[in-house]
Amino acid sequence: MASQLSESTERPGVPQPSPAPGPRGRRLGLLAGALTASWVLPVVLDALNLDIVLIPVFVLAVASLLRVGGGLLDRLVIATFVLCGSLLALGLVLSLWPWGMQPVPTSGVILSTVSIAAWVGRRAPRLPWRFRTSDLVIIGTGALVWHYIHHPLIGRSSTGRLPFVLSIEDRIVHFSIFDAIHQFGGFLFFHQESAKVLVPTPTEAVYPQGSHFLLTWFDIFVRSNTATGDPTAAYNRYYLYVLASFAILCALIVWGARWIAGPRLTGWRTAAVCTLVAGLAVASPLGGMVKVGFDSQISGLIFLAVAIPLIVRPAMGWGTYAAVSVAALITVAYTYNILAVFVGIALVVAAFVYRKRQARHCWLLYAIQAVGGAVAVLPSLMSVMGTFDVEAQAQARGMVLPFDRSLLLGLALLIVLVALLAGRRRTGVGMMMLGTVAGGALVLGVFGAWQMHTIGSLPYYFEKLATGGFVLCLVGLGTVGTMLRPFGPSAKTFRKGWWIEGVASVVAFAAGLSLFAGIQWGVPSVQAAPTVWQSSELAQWSKEKGGDSTVARILVTRDMARVEEGSAVVTLYTNDGYVNWKLSFFATTLARRGGLAAKYSDLLNVYIGGSPVAKAQYDNSVTSLKHAIELMPAGKVTLLVADATTADSLRRDLGSLKNKTV
Repeated sequence: MASQLSESTERPGVPQPSPAPGPRGRRLGLLAGALTASWVLPVVLDALNLDIVLIPVFVLAVASLLRVGGGLLDRLVIATFVLCGSLLALGLVLSLWPWGMQPVPTSGVILSTVSIAAWVGRRAPRLPWRFRTSDLVIIGTGALVWHYIHHPLIGRSSTGRLPFVLSIEDRIVHFSIFDAIHQFGGFLFFHQESAKVLVPTPTEAVYPQGSHFLLTWFDIFVRSNTATGDPTAAYNRYYLYVLASFAILCALIVWGARWIAGPRLTGWRTAAVCTLVAGLAVASPLGGMVKVGFDSQISGLIFLAVAIPLIVRPAMGWGTYAAVSVAALITVAYTYNILAVFVGIALVVAAFVYRKRQARHCWLLYAIQAVGGAVAVLPSLMSVMGTFDVEAQAQARGMVLPFDRSLLLGLALLIVLVALLAGRRRTGVGMMMLGTVAGGALVLGVFGAWQMHTIGSLPYYFEKLATGGFVLCLVGLGTVGTMLRPFGPSAKTFRKGWWIEGVASVVAFAAGLSLFAGIQWGVPSVQAAPTVWQSSELAQWSKEKGGDSTVARILVTRDMARVEEGSAVVTLYTNDGYVNWKLSFFATTLARRGGLAAKYSDLLNVYIGGSPVAKAQYDNSVTSLKHAIELMPAGKVTLLVADATTADSLRRDLGSLKNKTV
């Protein structure tokens, strides 16, 4: 079985020369100095409110010890991936120790761990400074997506952004998790009883919290403060992090395809493959995830887009592969656990395909992966062992992306076709992609058949898995690049044919965006109809006007100042029951009582507050309002009403409520 060309100087199964050990005292002195610096640096930067500087320090420190990837971008991506997996595992400790997520102790532990790993492995820091031209396509994809997805917010204040940040109520729940992790300094499943006040039950126990944990950790270093501060400003920061996450997702999908294609894919062929994948990613329905509030799924797909390529083409030593595979399990399982099934399938296939390569260290590797798997399933196991009904949740319905399944099927069949060709059948990457895609299709088919048998349709979670399969197939398109052959003088020597290769790369880039993203480069469309690109989710989002934000602006600029933190809030700014419910949910979340959301459903029937209404409508609304307030815990309920006449009537009609101060 042929193995793939490694980009690393560390070859699996080949003994590596170790640097000559220095005097023992000198080595101990280096370790002592590194450990001292690991704590002094965070203390100094924290005192200067510059903790954000530590994040690139962490990434570079981890990257300098890895021996994988032929270029700087590859090394930084993999180092960040391993760092995120380590942070999520460390989060289990941070959730229980007395310092929470404070920057200094967290940074000290991270840097000390890196220092000890370098000392034990006798590995001097080293970075590859090689730059590949295709890095521009990867970075450019992220920049292009950021331009379109951030465009509606340009020039808007924090209150002017409210129509976008409130576009879907799911994001309010995501923010409540983000805010609660700030408050408790760790995962909420370790603080379930206390967290029920801040987040809607049973979110604190069953919902994947990995993405919220990582964003909270990042936010703490950005602000050099563990507190969220002003809740409206915190909500805007969280929203920007989500937008940036989607741009990173699209860039990493392109990176993953290039990694699978391998270092032999150069020149115009790299441009063709990268733009093909970039075009499909940015013009696909994936952009709709931001609009519908699939924040955690975006993060889960980010880690899936990195995990699958590194498992499919493990161009690294066994020790690095063990760290990467554990990071793959933890990051995907903690951010969006149902997507971890694809990682599990890929690892099982890798154990068979690369069994000879891993033979020397297989039992140690499997033991490390088993421990990593146990850590990865811990949050899901805790929810299953509680009162969580897995079957009912798997059958749940909800908002889905308008996904064309023919695209998913076509991509999967193309990857299978390439893997079955004579030149690819016996390569590790070809067999890996064939096994992973086939295994993913089997899981998707079985799950879909079960849903059709039990509820007669393919609702929410089938579409979630299908989206994961789509990303898997997008990165798998890297295998298609191996079917393209070099041409002209550059096939033998790049220096003589550099201009041919350059022109071909530009043409391939333009062709890829035209074919797969629908970009027409200024050419008029037929009958003046919108182009494919202009009809895409991402392009449509960039044109969003955001709607009317008057009532939300009044809430955050004027009325939230009247609300005590910890108070239940009901806002009646319109005669629309849905708007009253949604804005009340938002206001209560800003007041850090998001756990009351489940008691707010009666507000959907409250059609008063904006202007005087007929008596029958008023009476019915008051009945629903009373029931909603009676469900709330004893104490103060802040009622904000836009219409003065309605407010006077409510003071009279709600005065008889027991154990409530309205």
